[in-house]
Amino acid sequence: MYDYQFSDDAFAVWVLIHQTWHAMRKSEERLLAKTGLTPEKNELLWVASDHPSPLIPAQISRALFRESQTVAGLLTRMEKDGLVTRVPKRKGRPFTEVKVTAKGQELCNQAKEADLAHINKIMSCLSAAERGQLKKLLRKIRQNALEELHLELLPPPSWTRI
Repeated sequence: MYDYQFSDDAFAVWVLIHQTWHAMRKSEERLLAKTGLTPEKNELLWVASDHPSPLIPAQISRALFRESQTVAGLLTRMEKDGLVTRVPKRKGRPFTEVKVTAKGQELCNQAKEADLAHINKIMSCLSAAERGQLKKLLRKIRQNALEELHLELLPPPSWTRI
């Protein structure tokens, strides 16, 4: 991998963010391969296990910042793997609900433990103050990008874990 020195500072930061994201994602893929999960499946299981019931696909899309058809395809694959079930619409419940199966919860717990250790190892090069600064700066960049997309960042309804 090359460490290019770009003349435009904004572009240099943009490239660093991309390279950092891809390197972190690749290392997570390698870690999760041992559990049989992809980062996408792992993220969905985390959201589904942490989110209060009922959980609907639209909430998963918003939490993962993914298009609804991408989440639908992921849910289909995960259902085939026995990790989640979709409970069809029924009286008093206007939406399809997503539930984690026992197998999905077991895999989620295994992956979460390994993933958190891995994340902490990667983030250990930053002090608590630096992590706080980085969070603040990334939130600023995220907000600006969301405004470019004409999207509003909202807290999930009744989700207190954020």
